[in-house]
Amino acid sequence: MAVSLDTGSVASAVDGARRGFLERFGGEPAGVWAAPGRVNVIGEHTDYNDGFVLPMAIDRACYAAAAPRADRILRVYAAQLDETVELSLDALVGPGSAADTRDAASTDMSPLAEPAAGGWAGYPVGVAWVLQQAGFPVGGADVYLSSTVPVGSGLSSSAALECATALALAGVSGFELTTHELALHTQRAENIYAGVPCGPLDQMSSAFGQDGSVLFIDTRSGEVRPQPFDLAAEDALLLVIDTRVSHDHGENGYADRRAACERAAEFLGVRALRDIALEDLPEAFAKVSVGLGETYARRLRHVVTEDARVQQFVAILNHEQFSLPPLGHRMMQSHASLRDDYEVSAPELDLAVATAVAAGAHGARMTGGGFGGSAIALVDRAVLEEVRDAVRAAFAEHGYTEPQFFPAVASAGARRIV
Repeated sequence: MAVSLDTGSVASAVDGARRGFLERFGGEPAGVWAAPGRVNVIGEHTDYNDGFVLPMAIDRACYAAAAPRADRILRVYAAQLDETVELSLDALVGPGSAADTRDAASTDMSPLAEPAAGGWAGYPVGVAWVLQQAGFPVGGADVYLSSTVPVGSGLSSSAALECATALALAGVSGFELTTHELALHTQRAENIYAGVPCGPLDQMSSAFGQDGSVLFIDTRSGEVRPQPFDLAAEDALLLVIDTRVSHDHGENGYADRRAACERAAEFLGVRALRDIALEDLPEAFAKVSVGLGETYARRLRHVVTEDARVQQFVAILNHEQFSLPPLGHRMMQSHASLRDDYEVSAPELDLAVATAVAAGAHGARMTGGGFGGSAIALVDRAVLEEVRDAVRAAFAEHGYTEPQFFPAVASAGARRIV
């Protein structure tokens, strides 16, 4: 879903969503709900390996203005696309429809063969479907969606849309979702209905976000531990460099990486690659290299070392002699691993990372699933302009589309605004 990059304030975004709802549907919304995008500071492609991640919700969000309907119709309008999807909620249940026999307790995350809606519409419709499957009393609704999370940027625009839609449907239908339920069911919607085999990182980030904190998440246990991330106190910031190279997690690259990890875990006789300790990596790498091939071994090495980097990053954040250069070093290691072992980077991302560091950033890395999207750079405010100018000039020299820049501010998670 294409989006505007003009965030403005939350108040102006909410006002825009309310006015847009009135113009589109001819009445006032019952409320406005918001769910943020996210930056994953470190811990990429570890979530579907039962590993550790360290994301933060950001101050760019999807806003959902909604009102209940007296019938069973779900009507969703996407402002940035100027497109509407309309269908009966009854079409999402029953024999011969898009629904299947999976219930809320099912662990089957394989996609539906014939969902009732595809493209961008598959995300909000999928949320309605999965909530109904879980037994929630979803009623008819008009929903107006407007987002400031740039699509294809690796900042989780789809999870923001899903979480905002879920809260809006719950709000106008008269039921509540816990934060864990919100994350679980929106991930199921993306996996099963939209057909994207993502792990829980994106939805958990949007649901659990906190002002001024990154989230240390154990994706196996579901434990979320907020960690202080006060870069302003260090006169620094986390700069997002949106390369404006679109990516699609539904493409084969993402699914192939996940399948390779699952195959390697099965070969090693463990539940997930998270279960391979760092000290056991050399032996496991050699075994997988011989048994499955070097590509599988390199996928293994990325996951095991990335899990270790997340834990090291958190230890640095909590050290009494905290400093930025060691964090930057872990970010650079992460990017090299994603580029060389996991092979999910792109020339534009590699250029952004290398140029930012050469211009004075403490460290930088791609963020998100890869194959395009955004890089993040840990930058002292004193060199911010130099870093931006250098990256912009490097992109121009290579003939790439001009990148866009904005600071990532750790922000609150999905919630009702009004």
